[in-house]
Amino acid sequence: MATISEIRDGIATNLATITGLRTTETVPDNPQPPVAIIQPNSIEYDRAFQRGLDQYSFTVTVIVGRASERNAQRTLDTYCGGSGSSSVKTAIESDRTLSGVIQDLRVVAMRNYGTISLSDQIYLAAEFDVIVYTQ
Repeated sequence: MATISEIRDGIATNLATITGLRTTETVPDNPQPPVAIIQPNSIEYDRAFQRGLDQYSFTVTVIVGRASERNAQRTLDTYCGGSGSSSVKTAIESDRTLSGVIQDLRVVAMRNYGTISLSDQIYLAAEFDVIVYTQ
């Protein structure tokens, strides 16, 4: 079975197809937008008999800039699209086995489009829910 680190690395590799988008596995003290933060949420073990399938849930938080920046919302809109060269969904699903590390993955939702506070700054961001299946 794949490790959390292997899955995060694979998701980061897929996100690297979006020009200019950085990735990190931890919430940075001072984010340098645009940046995608990849974090695990949960693991459901034994979804199939005899350890046949585990289901992982990840959140990818994309921070585009300070909320006061005029272009931040337009930039975030392009990342939220269901297709296109800047689409987070398209990028993450560009290799659904993460080079054979997992069985499959899907970006199932975009949520919490709005502001977040980090290091006394207000940023514009959105979260993407990613479901990963491993054998």
